[in-house]
Order: sequence, then structure tokens, then C-alpha cells
Amino acid sequence: MPLLRRLLRWALLAAAGLAVACVIALGTVYYLIAPELPDVETLHDVEMQEPMYVYASDGRLMAVFGEIRRYPVEIAAVPERLKQAFIAIEDNRFYEHRGVDYVGVGRAVWLLLTTDDERVPGGSTITQQVARQFFLSTEYSYTRKFAEMMLAWRMERELSKDQIFELYLNRSFFGNRAYGVTAAAEFYYGKDLAELSLDEIASLAGIPKFPSSGNPVSNPERARIRRDYILQRMAELGFITDAEKSAAQRAPMHATPHEPPIQLYAPYVAEMVRQEMIDRFGAEAMTKGYHVVTTIDAEMQRAANQAVRDGLVTYDSRHGWHGVEQQFELAEGEDAETAKAHLRGIATQTDMLPALVLETGDGTATVVLRSGRVLTLGRDQGWNGRNPASLVKRGDVVRVHRIDDEAEADDGSAAAEEGTPRYALTQLPRAQAALVSMEADTGALRALTGGFSFAGSKFNRATQATRQPGSSFKPFLYAASFERGFNPASIVLDAPVVFRDRAGNTWRPQNDDARFLGPMRLREALVRSRNLVSVRLLDAIGVDYARKYISHFGFEEDRLPPNLSMSLGTASLTPLSIARGYAAFANGGFRVTPWLIKQVKDRDGAVIFEENPLTACPYCGGGGARRQAAGNTNGGTVVGGFNLGPAAAPAEPAEPAEPAAAEQQAKAAPVEPPADMKVAPRAIDGRIAYQLQSMLRDVVQRGTGTRAKVLGREDVGGKTGSTNEHRDAWFSGLGGGLVTTVWVGRDNFESLGRGEYGGKAALPVWIDFMRVALEDRPVAENLPPDGMVEVGVAANGSLLPASGGGITEWVKTEDLERMQAYAEYDSYGPDARQSEETFDIF
Repeated sequence: MPLLRRLLRWALLAAAGLAVACVIALGTVYYLIAPELPDVETLHDVEMQEPMYVYASDGRLMAVFGEIRRYPVEIAAVPERLKQAFIAIEDNRFYEHRGVDYVGVGRAVWLLLTTDDERVPGGSTITQQVARQFFLSTEYSYTRKFAEMMLAWRMERELSKDQIFELYLNRSFFGNRAYGVTAAAEFYYGKDLAELSLDEIASLAGIPKFPSSGNPVSNPERARIRRDYILQRMAELGFITDAEKSAAQRAPMHATPHEPPIQLYAPYVAEMVRQEMIDRFGAEAMTKGYHVVTTIDAEMQRAANQAVRDGLVTYDSRHGWHGVEQQFELAEGEDAETAKAHLRGIATQTDMLPALVLETGDGTATVVLRSGRVLTLGRDQGWNGRNPASLVKRGDVVRVHRIDDEAEADDGSAAAEEGTPRYALTQLPRAQAALVSMEADTGALRALTGGFSFAGSKFNRATQATRQPGSSFKPFLYAASFERGFNPASIVLDAPVVFRDRAGNTWRPQNDDARFLGPMRLREALVRSRNLVSVRLLDAIGVDYARKYISHFGFEEDRLPPNLSMSLGTASLTPLSIARGYAAFANGGFRVTPWLIKQVKDRDGAVIFEENPLTACPYCGGGGARRQAAGNTNGGTVVGGFNLGPAAAPAEPAEPAEPAAAEQQAKAAPVEPPADMKVAPRAIDGRIAYQLQSMLRDVVQRGTGTRAKVLGREDVGGKTGSTNEHRDAWFSGLGGGLVTTVWVGRDNFESLGRGEYGGKAALPVWIDFMRVALEDRPVAENLPPDGMVEVGVAANGSLLPASGGGITEWVKTEDLERMQAYAEYDSYGPDARQSEETFDIF
């Protein structure tokens, strides 16, 4: 046999043997790997991770939570040019192969054999990339490559090309937490997919290869080179013309970060929502694309933000310049470009930008902002009109704010530094504040802010700060005393008193003005906020009794001091809990629960949660309000051992009434609540709630809260509060169906300063907010409930004949007998206001 024939035979046998060996090897690999492969059928119902969206009650976006930015898009909504760009750079035979491109694989094998590279381009189709994204690790090995190919074959049998392409476009990582092409278009260009230009499309298509190091924000030059190559490939494949390619390649790189368009700034509220959603639905709440609608009113929230900011700035302006936050030693000749690095990490707070002083002289100061912009502040651009050169020196870190075109940028974004550059020195307030406003009937939160700036401090003082409420706590004590038989006309002595315990320790409580006014009605004592009256009142009704009763407002009993100091507001309570307590005065005596999340929808728009809150219902069952005096005392509503008011009077036939009278009777008649209404539990007798609301209105009309008269509404009432050494300033009040609490103080418990009472530091914030919040809200009525009678009372608290004039009060019918047997306090005598009584306390 000729040599050539023998060689050919051996070659054929060797080839056959090699082929058999390859088949055996591939079969072995298949049977080893295939059973371990995941089921690609799961890709039919894949659930992409999406962030959680938080909205105000009117649908305005408040926040987006989640480590991943992703907005899945259906393939039909993807522009053709965008699909072509990805096909051109990633897999130009995508619609031709069946999952594995053997031409590409062959090219990759050839490069491995002919180069020293361990990793070579090519060989992975879009289908294989999807298999890797969903099922495999990023490990580079032949085993993983075989698994990737087998999954690709299976995917091509199970899914259509468009389904695979849709998964790829929605799953790919584009850097900067952007997953999916829609999120990438929004982040880099602030556009929807349909709005992208050709050069932007090509730039996006080039990102997944190098998402962190080659995106157009982190490395625009590298991104430009890849963009131009993609445009070249698109032209070669006939997707675009040469003219379109050239025009797109000439376009400058212009990608910049774009965050989701937040329409309402309420970071403290948003964080509360985030925490509650995790409590309700677990950590996956941040990745399932939930849309959360809150109870927050957008206009009220803006008013709250502004009122707190303005109130704290106004407070701070009363206490002098302290605006240098840090001091850096700047090297000689250090310019703005190097000096600005010192500002890295110092956040913008509200509209106050951090700035570093470069030099001062001739009444001016030159500063550099974090962006590198240099500003020269003239003589009229210092703090409160003072010469800036007299306040700062080189190396000082200070704050400036725009004085001609201000923009809110609490998140520290560069947006606050755009526009006409006219600024002035300012300073961060040393005090903090919290504001809570809710619907009295339901507890729905309408506005909440937990501090001057979330960027400066994420501590939510509205819900987390426990501070002493001072005199704003007194209405709860008065309510307890009214349950014990006192009433607004009862006389209590405002005179010195000393309490002594068994150990010989003494306590001499004082009034704020260090004066004593003698015998006075309780209504007058609350209007004037007399401490000694409150102390005597608590001593009269008993501390244990008062703690148990006041806990009905929603306070934890063990947080209430077990001693007479409780009468002066020494309990440590949050602003939110105080507002909740005041709601009972405004809603007829019911304990509502503050709530924030109104509705939760999943990514498909299906409602998965909707709140049905506990609701106050004075007309449900008993206690219907009415204008005429009533003597109904049938039965009562007993809660926790306390009789909280009369039950409903049985319906009786009545003569037909005039239309107007019939309307009033309809308002007064007890009604059955709707079947789906959850009626809130009673906190206090509705009659006591009426009395306290009436007294709180008097505090505004002629007491410590008279500044609020500027609102021009008869339904506005409230109570100031201050604590020792002016550490805390409060105003809690009601009006228009709302209850709002404002607290002002310092986080380190230092004094706010001499004269910083609740009426001076907190009330102006409350007024500024309520001016907006009460707009278009009807004036709330305060009608006496059943079981009350209108009486005339003398200055000493005794009843007067019907025609005797005097002061008008509405009292509980069961208190009439007590008042009729009232003995005048002649024993007080002319010197009663000065005499000091001593009591033993145990």
C-alpha cells in the first residue's frame, strides 16, 4: 500500500478517534453539568428588582429608595435605533443564531490558540450574557462557559428572541446603580428612551462592557472612543448612514448625573415610610417596586419646612454670630482649586452652602464653594448686614446663601450653586425644631419635619426626641381634674406652697413671673399658665389617679413622673405623642393613632395595602353635640374604670321642624357609623374635651398664645410650654380640624437663652405653618355635647341665678349639685396670695 494512502488512512482514523473522544468528552461534560443547571422556564416570570417610590397624598414624588435604579421596559417600547446599537456592538448575528454563535466561538478559539491572552473578546452572544446575568457567576472558566452555552440553547427553545433581548436590556448594569437601559437613560441624560439622540444611544450601548470605569460620567474620553466605534459598526451594518454617523461622532460628550425628579422635599417623612415598609413587608420592600402613597399634604409639608427654617434662623439672629464651623490652616499661595478639597464631605443644609474663606480685606471676604466657584462678599453681604471681614478670616469654613435667587438644595446638589451669584454670609442655627401636624379625627399625618436639615442630622426629633413639654402638658392634668369634679369655673389658690418629704427634702414650685395672684378660676389659671395652680390641682386629685387617667391620651403610664412635678410638664415625651394627645381635645375625646401610609401598590398597580384608620365619631352612639342645654345622664361609657360620658339618649318622637332646625337636629342625633369605619376608642369624656377646647381657645384670645390671633380664626386654640432654664419651647394647638405641635430646643439640652419661652421661640413657627395649613379649611365648631348645661358663674366660682349675669360656662350636669352647694372661699382672706402652705408628700 502506497505510503500516502496509509498516511491518509491513519489521519482519518485519528480524526475519527478525535471526534469520538470529543463527543465522549462533550457528553461527559453535558451529563455532569446539565443536571445542575437551573430551570430556564423561570425566566417567563422573572421579577426584576425595582426601587420603592414614596408619594405625597396628591401623587407628588417624595423619595425613591433602593440600591438599584431600575425601570423595566417592554421590548415594544424600545426605539429601533437603540436595539440596533446594542446588536451592533454585542451580537450582530443575534436574530440569526440559536443561542450560540459558532462563528464567534471559532474566532475566540483561534485567538486563544494564537495569542498569549487568557481572556479574549467574542464568543458570548446576548443570549449567553442573559444566562450569565441570571444564573451564573462571573468566574472565568471552561466549565462556566459550557454551562453558559447549554443554558443559551435551552433559553432559545423556551423564549423568543424579543423576550431574551428584553431581559438583557432590563438586567444589564450601566454603572452608578443604574440597572437596565431605562434607568441608564434617566441617570446619564435625564431622558426617556424615546427622547435619546443617536450619540446618546451609542454612548449607552457602550457602557455595559465597562460600567464603572468606562461610563460617560466617570471617564468621558474612554466612553467617547467606544461610542464612536459603535457608531462605526452601526454604519457598517447599514443601521445608520455615514452622514448620521459623522454627525453623531462630532457631538460632544455631555452626560451628567440626573437623580429622579423629587417633587416634594420631606426626608424625615420618607425615612419613616422606609422603616415602616420594612417592618410590614421585610427588606424586600426596597426591591419589589412598591409605590407608597402617604397622607402628607404637599402644600402643608412645604409650609412646615419653611416655617421651621425661618423660625430657627430668626431665633438664631437674636443670639449673635457664631458661624465659623471649622478652621483650616491654608498653605501660603493655596488657591481655590486646591482649597475647595477641604469642603469635601461638608453637606449643604437647606439653602446654606459650605464655603471656605480664602482672604479678607477692605470690608470684603473672598470665599470658594465646593464646586470651585469663587465669590467676593461685599460690605453689605455679611451676616445680618455686618461687614464680612470683621466676622471671618482665611481658612474659616462658613455658610453662604443666595439672596437674589434662592433655591432649596438640602441634598447638597450643585443645583443650589447655579444662577445669579449674589450671596451673603449666614450660619447654621444652634437650635433645632420639630413640627407635627395631623388630622384630629383620624390621626392622619399631614406634615412632619424632624429638624432644620436632614443632611445635617438624620435624627427625627418629631418622633425620637423625648423632651419635657412644660406647661403644654397642663391641659392633660386639667382634663383629669375635670373628671374628678372640678370644672373651668372651680377656684384654686395661686399662692406659695412648699412640699416636704419624710427625708426632710423640700420643694418650692414657682410661677414663671415669681408672682402669686391668689384665688382664681381654673379657666383663668390655664389662660395665664399658673404653675402653682397646677401643682395644687394635681395634689388635690392624686398623682396615681392623674397618671392613670392621662395615660388614656396614649402616653405610657411609666413615662409619667410619679410625683407632683408632673404638673409642670416634667415627663419626657415626643412632639408626636403630644400632638396625639391634643387630638382628643379637638375630636370630641377620642384616642386616635397617628399614621402615615395610606396605600401601597405593587409594580403592576394592584393595591396590596390600604389603611382604614381608627376614626373619632362624636355622633356615633352617644355624646352627640348640640346647641341647647341637656340634662341627659342615662348610663355612661366606662373605660379603664373611668366614666367617660353619657350614653346616647333614646330616640323620641318629635314634632316636624323647620328645615334649618331639622338640619341642626340631624347634626345632633346619634348615628350608626358606616360598616367599614373603625371607631376610635374613647380617651376622655366628650364633655371634658369640649371644656378644654374652649379653654385652649381662650389661651389664644387673651393668654400666653395671643400672637396666634393674627390668624383671625375663632377656632384656633393652644398652649405654650417652656421648661427650666429655657431648654425647651413648645406650642401645641388646634384649629380647622388639625392638631399641630412645634418644639424648639437644643440637642445638647443647653438653654435656648433668656426669654426664649414657647410663645417667642415656638409659637411663630406654629403660626407660619397654620397660616398655610388652615387656608380653605372651614372654621371648626365646638358644640356642647349631651349631658351639659349652661350656667352663670360668679367670679368666685359660685352659681348665679339665671338672670344674674356673670361668666357663662358649660358644665357637666352631674357637677351642678356640687356647684349649688359651693361655699365661698372667704377663708382665703386678703393675704391669701402671699401665705405659704406646707404639705407632706410621701
